[in-house]
Formats: sequence, C-alpha cells, structure tokens
Amino acid sequence: MRVLVLGGTSFLGRAIVERALAGGAEVTIFSRGLTNPGLFPQVARRVGDRDAGQYASLSDGGRWDAVVDVSGYVPRHVRQAADAVGERTGRYLFISTGAVYDTAGRHDDVVVWDEDAPRRQPERDTEVMASMEAYGRLKVACEDDVLARFGERATLVRSGILAGPHDPSDRFTWWVRRAARGGRVALPGRPDQPVQIVDVHDLAAFVWRLLADDRPGTFNAVGPAEPTTLAGLIGACAQAAGTEVDIVPVAADAGLPRPPLVEDSLEWQRLFRLSGARARACGFPDTPLAATAAKVLAWDRERGEPPLTQGPTPQQEAGLPGE
Repeated sequence: MRVLVLGGTSFLGRAIVERALAGGAEVTIFSRGLTNPGLFPQVARRVGDRDAGQYASLSDGGRWDAVVDVSGYVPRHVRQAADAVGERTGRYLFISTGAVYDTAGRHDDVVVWDEDAPRRQPERDTEVMASMEAYGRLKVACEDDVLARFGERATLVRSGILAGPHDPSDRFTWWVRRAARGGRVALPGRPDQPVQIVDVHDLAAFVWRLLADDRPGTFNAVGPAEPTTLAGLIGACAQAAGTEVDIVPVAADAGLPRPPLVEDSLEWQRLFRLSGARARACGFPDTPLAATAAKVLAWDRERGEPPLTQGPTPQQEAGLPGE
C-alpha cells in the first residue's frame, strides 16, 4: 500500500508513519521539513508549507492508495491538499477531533456523544483558533470539505485527548511525572470527574486498520475501553511509577494553577464523554492506561524531564496551606 501522510514527524503523525512502515506500506511524508528532519530516512519526502499554500511538491504525478491528513486545521488546508493530490489517491482519512460536537444545552454528566450527535456550525470566515469552540468549528468545515470532495472514499477519525511518547502538549505527561513523585496530590477538581485518554499508538494502529480495510465512515477514537475518572488516571500513573499517592481536594480559588485535564467548562466535558463503541466494533485497540503511563514515564526520563508547559510546579503545590 502506498500512503501519503500530510504531516508525519510529530507525535500522532510520527506514530502513524511508524505503524504504516511496520505494516509494509510505502510511505511518503509531506511536511515543512522543520520538525525532526532526520526522522524516517527510508521514506520519501515532499516539502511544503500548508499555511503558505505550498503544495507544488505533490504535483509531480505520484499516486497513493491513501492519504492520511494529520495536519489539516482549517478548511483551506483540506481544499488545497485535495486540489494538489487530485484523483491520484484512493481513500482520504482525515484526523478530526471531539471538539466538533455541539454542547449547547447539554449540562448533565450522563450525556455521551456518539458520531451522530449534533456538530457545531462550520467556520469559514476566519482561521483563528482562539478557543476550543473556534477550533471545533474549523474542524467541522474541514470534515464537510473532505466528505464533499471524496464521498465514499472519505474517512473521518475524531480523536480524543492523546497521550504517549513525544507528546508536545504535556497534558498527560504532567500527571505521569506528578504521580511518579508520589505523596499528597493537590487536586482543585473532582476526583470522580470522567476522563478519556487515547494511547497514540492505539490511534495509529486504528488508522492503519481503517486503511487496510479501505473503510469509510466516521469514528470517535477514544479510550480507555472501560470508563475511568481523574482519580483512576492518577492511580494508573502511580501504578506505572510504583509509587503511592494520596489525593487531597483543594478549593479552586486556593491559588494553585489548574492541572491539565481538570474540567473547567462544557468544552472539556464533551471531550471526556465520547462514545467509542463504533470504533471498538471495528478493532480499535485497548492499551491499559497504566501501560500508556509507563511508556510516557520512560520517555520523559530518557529525555531528561525538561520543564513542563502545563500544570502547577512542585513549589506551587508545596506552598498550599497544609502542605
């Protein structure tokens, strides 16, 4: 199988390329060539900048059985990529997001969004992703354009919050590192808050399965298979590190920066309440959360545990009253 990956050297794209290569695919990467330029020396490279509309390197007559679009964030990206590739591809698999779902009027904790739930209104008048809502509306427009252009050759994968090695967001990494320190964990949130975390390698494996099966459709890519909570996530991270933790609830106004993944709006509630039943029926993997945490812990230590961009520092947590 010949696969073109739009983006492919950072986090999810990297994992997808690794899985495709392991499956025997002939992979081509289209990227700016700035992130991890030495990665995957065995694959063909096409250089271009989607933000600048530079797709000339894709116009040389190459053909692919599938395109995986990891880096399409605004509808222009999709339209221009589709124009550049033309009819020289089979399936077009677009990585979307659970942020496409509309939360209007949905305030209870038992709501679960499946793939047929209402989406936000598409956004085409701006490319500014100033909020989760704006991000979701742009992705809705991207989805619409993929479906309009490719029809039954289109596949949409709406990802939840990803976790794994090489994660640039630090959202899950912060909890892994915090649990590895052990002791009292200050939590300005509800320990019973639902959490959904997707192992990046599970999502990459699922993408490869969809390509191999040439399967159309729309799929929520979420995990773990068994629902968990914020307390469960912290416990899984501690299990991976071999430590003991004690969750200590603190007031939201106690002066502690909000840790990542702690809900503070309906935007986050939606991302932690997606139904993954359709994807699991099609073979979505189920890596235990503790196993994902162990991978992240090993990777974080190997890279020297650099400063994180999310969550309170140990000093901020230690400065709370009673700590």
